[in-house]
Amino acid sequence: MNRRRFYPLALVLALLTALPASGFSASLPDFVTLSKQLKPAVVNISTAKTVKSQRPSRPGPRSPHQDFFDDFFERFFEGMPHQAPRKAKSLGSGVIISHDGYILTNDHVVNGADEIEVKLTDGRTFTASIKGQDDKLDLALLQIDTGEELPVAELGNSEALEIGEWVMAIGNPFGLEQTVTAGIVSAKGRVIGAGPYDNFIQTDASINPGNSGGPLFNLQGEVVGINTAIVAGGTGIGFAIPINAAKEILPQLKTTGHVVRGWLGVSIQQMSEELAESFGLKKVYGALVTEVVKDSPAEQAGLKRGDVILSYDGKELEDMKDLPRLVAATPVDKKVRMTIFRDGKEKKLKVKVGQLKDAKQQTEVTTSEGGQLGLTVVDISPEVMRRFNLETGDGVLITGIDRDGPAAKANLNHGDVILEVNGNEIKDAADFRKTVAKTDKGDVLRLLIRRGESILYTTLQAD
Repeated sequence: MNRRRFYPLALVLALLTALPASGFSASLPDFVTLSKQLKPAVVNISTAKTVKSQRPSRPGPRSPHQDFFDDFFERFFEGMPHQAPRKAKSLGSGVIISHDGYILTNDHVVNGADEIEVKLTDGRTFTASIKGQDDKLDLALLQIDTGEELPVAELGNSEALEIGEWVMAIGNPFGLEQTVTAGIVSAKGRVIGAGPYDNFIQTDASINPGNSGGPLFNLQGEVVGINTAIVAGGTGIGFAIPINAAKEILPQLKTTGHVVRGWLGVSIQQMSEELAESFGLKKVYGALVTEVVKDSPAEQAGLKRGDVILSYDGKELEDMKDLPRLVAATPVDKKVRMTIFRDGKEKKLKVKVGQLKDAKQQTEVTTSEGGQLGLTVVDISPEVMRRFNLETGDGVLITGIDRDGPAAKANLNHGDVILEVNGNEIKDAADFRKTVAKTDKGDVLRLLIRRGESILYTTLQAD
């Protein structure tokens, strides 16, 4: 007969107290001491600029810099004609990173501003000048001249952050100066659609309009992120730019005022299990090349559509989104080794990285999910090209989709252009029918499609 044993409460408490810190902690971090130490390095930023009209708010992740006074004016003047230009005032935050007055903040806090005023924790205000801006990472470098050395915040290592680690934010939410909030790191590497270099830290530390540009600190008092975005209507969901990304571009912002980035010249998409299997890859990783820009570094290196880039400059690409950031951080004219997967074999290539000159050259990132296929196609005649605003007559145009068929399940759309099936070029509707006729029920087809200005792969299982 089993007997239950009961232990005195005092003994249980003694055993819990004796546990190592890694297994149990009975106390919270000392946020009081941290806030006293760090507040002097955090500034409030107010800007003014002339605007002609108001734009409605958009759903999804948005900047916490959205001024609540602007929200009022948008609602009050909505639908009224001939709005006169006015001075729009906005609020943000920043962090002092050098004793001579350099301040790091978000680009959207100061972009287009006619006046920028910085207020220190002791109440003094100074006019700031913009020393550098980078709209792709949404960072800006300001400077104020106080005639004295200023307190600074130390920049930490955002790569060392762990999910679940305590963090603290200081900023200017809704104009409430020097507000301190705390929480944990909820996730890393978040992609929220802000740009090609998305890699946000997600935190549940309270972040609100006016926190933009303010620092996110770890428990060592180091800046690990710059608070940047929130989810409209969300609670406990804020996003910060990793400080390591900021440290990479700060020297350029300080010396030239802008950022020069590397350029490869490919469009890529995420690999899926179905796509990996169709290409013969044993695991799902890498970046699938959907298009190679003519005369680009990628074309000169021998990259082709359908190649899977497995590693870049010695770094394995666990996820497609790793490639744009790695390429952007590569010095122009540097020769980089890549490992690609082509025709069932790995191959080494060397590419001389070019310079990203305009938005059209950015590495485009697209994603895919994913007798018969449940669709109908037509040849692309000159009339079809004009009607659907197509630049070429390559491939076949999808004109009909069975809503319960494989094409619908594969998220194919009316107006998509099928360029290839299982690597075979599709020239016209007859060519497409001939290729599909070889398909048996349950076969998985790999399609290359053009959708608008994007080219991407998807898979479809035949019924």
